[in-house]
Amino acid sequence: MKTEIQFIQGDITRLICDAIVNAANRTLLGGGGVDGAIHRAAGPELLEECKSLGGCETGQAKITKGYQLPVSAIIHTVGPVWHGGKYQEEELLVACYRNSLACAQTQHLKTVAFPSISTGAYRFPIRKAAAIAVGTVKKFLEENPDAFEKVIFVLFSERDLEIYQNIL
Repeated sequence: MKTEIQFIQGDITRLICDAIVNAANRTLLGGGGVDGAIHRAAGPELLEECKSLGGCETGQAKITKGYQLPVSAIIHTVGPVWHGGKYQEEELLVACYRNSLACAQTQHLKTVAFPSISTGAYRFPIRKAAAIAVGTVKKFLEENPDAFEKVIFVLFSERDLEIYQNIL
């Protein structure tokens, strides 16, 4: 595989790359966790652009400028809320990663950073989410070997970092 996959523990809003992925809610108007942190760091212009997008369905992705962040773009995706796996949560999480990568690819963005989508307030089990995230990204990169130079997973805790590293 040509693309480097990297795992780091840290603050996604401080990462220098082409695009970061925001684990957003359906309104795209900010919220808690990584979504709130990205909105605060990007500045009020992000909220104004997000208001014009009309929200986003679970599993889909939409792109905005990076504004005051050290990135060209923010890709907003809405992860599924975990309800025990009874409501297509796994398929929707796969769609989040695939659609985010497809969005970055259409904009010719070469380095993309992901948080752990849906594992905070949306309660998706971290081990299951990590396996889906890494597996989906690897499959996309195999199907599109020249699309990206680097995909980075930015994990909040040391425990999450270890889980993702062990999946690879």
